[in-house]
Parts: sequence; structure tokens; C-alpha cells
Amino acid sequence: MSQIYVASPFFSPEQVDRVKRVEAALEANPTVKDFYSPRLHQDAANEQFTKPWATEIFHRDMDQIAAAEVIVTVIDFEAKNVDSGTAYELGVATMSNKPIIAIQEKDEAVNLMITESMHWYTKNVANLETYDFTKRPNGEFVGQIL
Repeated sequence: MSQIYVASPFFSPEQVDRVKRVEAALEANPTVKDFYSPRLHQDAANEQFTKPWATEIFHRDMDQIAAAEVIVTVIDFEAKNVDSGTAYELGVATMSNKPIIAIQEKDEAVNLMITESMHWYTKNVANLETYDFTKRPNGEFVGQIL
């Protein structure tokens, strides 16, 4: 069983739909003990989008990445770009030696820094329902690399 951190953008209806499907797939997976999705934890003691709010959210998310055994990420954003916050979280995860499980539904090229940090890759969110987070099999990126 694994503690998972979900690194994903959630700024547009399309992105929110995708991360909600990721969350549902993780809930359905019997090898997932628990997960933390920042989308579900935007509440804070301070007013949203203020400096104190940002500080609180940043530290909470960094603590959750540190506590996670695995990072599940959505690398779809806009064209050939990964969301900057998601990219930062993936850098922290990589430097912390956390396995990164990546989902990409769009057919876009991905920067080599992201593709080379992946432990497992899929184009189908539903595959998260059956991925074995206990054994964590490998699966390389398939697609165009930038």
C-alpha cells in the first residue's frame, strides 16, 4: 500500500475533469492506501491568493511530497508545456528519489527532464485503477521527446 501525492494542474475545467478522474481511479485501486491531491486542499487559514495563503499552501504541499512514497502526475497542460507548479513538484520528487507515475492523455511532445524522471507512464487514466502501487512495475515514456 502506498501514500501518494497527486501533482497536477487544476486551473481549467478540462484540467479539473482530468484530475478528478485520476482521484477516482486512485480511490478504486486496492493497492492505494491514501493519496493527497492539492486540488482538494486549497483551504487555508488565510485569504486565497495572498502571500500568507501561498506560504501555507507551499509548505503543506512540500510536507506532503516529503511524506509520499509515490508521485502520480498529470503532465497534460498547454501544448508542449507542463504546468510550472507541477514541474516544480516533479523536480522535488526526483531529487527526493520518489517514483513518478505519469499520465498524459494528449499527444504532445514532453521535455526530456520530465520523461527521464518517470518510473511508469500511461495515456489512460483508467490504468491507475489496476496499477500495482505495491510492486511498482516500470513503464517508459512513449512519444515525442523535446
